[in-house]
Amino acid sequence: MRVALVHGILDTGRKFRRLQRHLEGLGHHCLAPSLKPSDGRHGLLPLAEQLAATVDRTWGADAPFALVGFSMGGLISRLYLQELGGHARVDRFFAIAAPMRGSLLAWTFWGDGARQMRPGSPLLQRLDAGAARLDGIRLYAYWTPFDAVIVPATSARWPLAESRRIPALCHPCMHWHPQLLADIARRLDETPRAAA
Repeated sequence: MRVALVHGILDTGRKFRRLQRHLEGLGHHCLAPSLKPSDGRHGLLPLAEQLAATVDRTWGADAPFALVGFSMGGLISRLYLQELGGHARVDRFFAIAAPMRGSLLAWTFWGDGARQMRPGSPLLQRLDAGAARLDGIRLYAYWTPFDAVIVPATSARWPLAESRRIPALCHPCMHWHPQLLADIARRLDETPRAAA
Protein backbone atom coordinates (compact mmCIF):
# COMPACT_ATOMS: atom_id res chain seq x y z
CA MET A 1 0.00 0.00 0.00
CA ARG A 2 1.09 3.57 -0.62
CA VAL A 3 1.48 5.67 2.53
CA ALA A 4 2.08 9.43 2.67
CA LEU A 5 3.72 10.73 5.86
CA VAL A 6 3.14 14.38 6.80
CA HIS A 7 5.53 15.96 9.32
CA GLY A 8 4.88 18.58 11.98
CA ILE A 9 6.13 22.06 12.76
CA LEU A 10 9.87 22.73 12.36
CA ASP A 11 10.35 19.18 11.03
CA THR A 12 11.09 17.57 7.66
CA GLY A 13 10.15 14.27 6.10
CA ARG A 14 13.27 12.78 7.69
CA LYS A 15 11.37 12.82 10.99
CA PHE A 16 9.68 9.62 9.82
CA ARG A 17 12.87 7.62 9.17
CA ARG A 18 12.01 4.89 11.67
CA LEU A 19 8.33 4.64 10.75
CA GLN A 20 9.19 4.69 7.06
CA ARG A 21 11.78 1.91 7.41
CA HIS A 22 9.29 -0.14 9.42
CA LEU A 23 6.50 0.20 6.88
CA GLU A 24 8.72 -0.29 3.86
CA GLY A 25 10.12 -3.43 5.48
CA LEU A 26 6.55 -4.74 5.44
CA GLY A 27 6.17 -3.99 1.74
CA HIS A 28 4.47 -0.59 1.83
CA HIS A 29 5.58 2.32 -0.39
CA CYS A 30 6.14 5.50 1.62
CA LEU A 31 6.34 9.14 0.61
CA ALA A 32 7.62 11.61 3.22
CA PRO A 33 7.83 15.08 1.66
CA SER A 34 9.46 18.03 3.42
CA LEU A 35 6.92 20.86 3.35
CA LYS A 36 8.16 24.47 3.42
CA PRO A 37 8.22 26.69 5.32
CA SER A 38 8.10 24.09 8.06
CA ASP A 39 7.14 26.67 10.69
CA GLY A 40 3.80 27.19 8.93
CA ARG A 41 4.29 30.97 8.94
CA HIS A 42 2.02 31.41 5.91
CA GLY A 43 -0.69 29.12 7.23
CA LEU A 44 -1.45 25.44 6.82
CA LEU A 45 -3.30 25.51 3.51
CA PRO A 46 -0.18 26.22 1.40
CA LEU A 47 1.46 23.20 3.04
CA ALA A 48 -1.58 21.06 2.25
CA GLU A 49 -1.35 22.26 -1.36
CA GLN A 50 2.32 21.20 -1.44
CA LEU A 51 1.30 17.80 -0.12
CA ALA A 52 -1.35 17.45 -2.83
CA ALA A 53 1.09 18.45 -5.59
CA THR A 54 3.78 16.06 -4.33
CA VAL A 55 1.38 13.13 -4.10
CA ASP A 56 0.01 13.80 -7.59
CA ARG A 57 3.49 14.18 -9.06
CA THR A 58 4.74 10.98 -7.42
CA TRP A 59 1.77 8.62 -7.64
CA GLY A 60 -0.54 10.27 -10.17
CA ALA A 61 -3.83 12.03 -9.57
CA ASP A 62 -5.95 8.97 -8.83
CA ALA A 63 -3.85 6.34 -7.03
CA PRO A 64 -5.27 5.48 -3.60
CA PHE A 65 -3.12 5.74 -0.49
CA ALA A 66 -3.16 5.93 3.29
CA LEU A 67 -2.27 9.14 5.09
CA VAL A 68 -0.29 9.65 8.32
CA GLY A 69 -0.06 13.10 9.93
CA PHE A 70 2.15 13.88 12.91
CA SER A 71 1.38 16.91 15.10
CA MET A 72 0.76 19.93 12.83
CA GLY A 73 0.86 17.44 9.96
CA GLY A 74 -2.43 16.05 11.22
CA LEU A 75 -4.15 19.37 10.51
CA ILE A 76 -2.36 19.75 7.17
CA SER A 77 -3.67 16.29 6.32
CA ARG A 78 -7.21 17.25 7.28
CA LEU A 79 -7.06 20.27 4.99
CA TYR A 80 -5.90 18.01 2.17
CA LEU A 81 -8.67 15.50 2.87
CA GLN A 82 -11.50 17.95 3.43
CA GLU A 83 -10.72 20.89 1.17
CA LEU A 84 -8.38 19.66 -1.58
CA GLY A 85 -10.17 16.49 -2.64
CA GLY A 86 -8.02 14.01 -0.75
CA HIS A 87 -11.08 12.29 0.69
CA ALA A 88 -11.72 10.74 -2.74
CA ARG A 89 -8.51 8.68 -2.69
CA VAL A 90 -7.55 8.16 0.98
CA ASP A 91 -9.31 5.33 2.77
CA ARG A 92 -7.50 5.53 6.12
CA PHE A 93 -5.97 8.41 8.04
CA PHE A 94 -3.69 8.11 11.07
CA ALA A 95 -3.35 11.24 13.21
CA ILE A 96 -0.37 11.03 15.58
CA ALA A 97 -0.32 13.55 18.45
CA ALA A 98 -2.24 16.02 16.31
CA PRO A 99 -3.88 19.08 17.90
CA MET A 100 -7.38 18.33 16.63
CA ARG A 101 -8.79 20.69 19.25
CA GLY A 102 -5.80 23.00 19.23
CA SER A 103 -2.89 23.43 21.60
CA LEU A 104 -2.36 26.15 24.17
CA LEU A 105 1.34 26.04 23.29
CA ALA A 106 0.44 27.56 19.90
CA TRP A 107 0.02 30.88 21.71
CA THR A 108 3.81 30.95 22.19
CA PHE A 109 4.56 30.69 18.44
CA TRP A 110 4.21 33.34 15.73
CA GLY A 111 2.83 33.05 12.22
CA ASP A 112 -0.47 32.10 10.63
CA GLY A 113 0.00 28.37 11.19
CA ALA A 114 0.46 28.81 14.92
CA ARG A 115 -2.63 31.00 15.08
CA GLN A 116 -4.59 28.31 13.25
CA MET A 117 -3.55 25.71 15.83
CA ARG A 118 -4.87 27.67 18.80
CA PRO A 119 -7.97 26.23 20.50
CA GLY A 120 -11.15 27.51 18.90
CA SER A 121 -9.40 29.04 15.89
CA PRO A 122 -11.46 29.75 12.75
CA LEU A 123 -9.54 27.00 10.93
CA LEU A 124 -10.38 24.37 13.54
CA GLN A 125 -14.01 25.46 13.49
CA ARG A 126 -14.04 25.23 9.69
CA LEU A 127 -12.54 21.74 9.72
CA ASP A 128 -15.07 20.58 12.29
CA ALA A 129 -17.93 22.07 10.29
CA GLY A 130 -16.76 20.24 7.16
CA ALA A 131 -16.05 16.91 8.82
CA ALA A 132 -18.71 15.14 6.73
CA ARG A 133 -16.07 14.99 3.99
CA LEU A 134 -14.32 12.37 6.12
CA ASP A 135 -17.25 9.94 5.92
CA GLY A 136 -16.05 6.59 4.64
CA ILE A 137 -12.44 7.12 5.73
CA ARG A 138 -11.13 5.01 8.58
CA LEU A 139 -9.87 7.49 11.16
CA TYR A 140 -7.33 6.69 13.87
CA ALA A 141 -5.87 9.07 16.45
CA TYR A 142 -2.95 8.42 18.79
CA TRP A 143 -2.15 10.48 21.86
CA THR A 144 0.00 10.36 24.98
CA PRO A 145 -0.84 11.86 28.39
CA PHE A 146 2.83 12.92 28.65
CA ASP A 147 2.62 15.28 25.68
CA ALA A 148 4.09 18.70 26.50
CA VAL A 149 3.48 20.13 23.00
CA ILE A 150 -0.19 19.32 22.56
CA VAL A 151 -1.63 21.10 25.59
CA PRO A 152 -3.83 19.74 26.97
CA ALA A 153 -2.70 16.33 25.76
CA THR A 154 -6.32 15.23 25.40
CA SER A 155 -6.65 17.65 22.47
CA ALA A 156 -5.15 14.88 20.36
CA ARG A 157 -8.05 12.58 21.26
CA TRP A 158 -10.26 13.05 18.24
CA PRO A 159 -13.97 12.27 18.73
CA LEU A 160 -14.37 11.33 15.06
CA ALA A 161 -11.60 8.75 15.20
CA GLU A 162 -10.80 5.57 17.02
CA SER A 163 -8.40 7.06 19.57
CA ARG A 164 -5.66 5.07 21.24
CA ARG A 165 -3.45 6.07 24.14
CA ILE A 166 0.25 5.39 23.51
CA PRO A 167 2.54 5.39 26.57
CA ALA A 168 5.23 7.48 24.85
CA LEU A 169 7.08 9.73 27.27
CA CYS A 170 7.26 12.75 24.96
CA HIS A 171 5.66 14.34 21.90
CA PRO A 172 8.52 13.74 19.42
CA CYS A 173 8.93 10.09 20.38
CA MET A 174 5.32 9.24 19.57
CA HIS A 175 5.84 8.33 15.93
CA TRP A 176 8.42 5.63 16.62
CA HIS A 177 6.87 4.05 19.72
CA PRO A 178 6.67 0.24 19.22
CA GLN A 179 2.96 0.10 20.04
CA LEU A 180 2.19 2.78 17.47
CA LEU A 181 4.35 1.12 14.80
CA ALA A 182 2.58 -2.17 15.36
CA ASP A 183 -0.89 -0.65 15.37
CA ILE A 184 -0.42 1.31 12.15
CA ALA A 185 1.10 -1.71 10.40
CA ARG A 186 -1.81 -3.90 11.50
CA ARG A 187 -4.40 -1.43 10.30
CA LEU A 188 -2.67 -0.97 6.96
CA ASP A 189 -3.02 -4.71 6.42
CA GLU A 190 -6.79 -4.60 6.94
CA THR A 191 -8.98 -4.86 3.86
CA PRO A 192 -9.52 -1.41 2.32
CA ARG A 193 -12.99 0.03 1.85
CA ALA A 194 -14.99 -1.00 -1.17
CA ALA A 195 -15.06 1.43 -4.08
CA ALA A 196 -18.06 3.78 -4.00
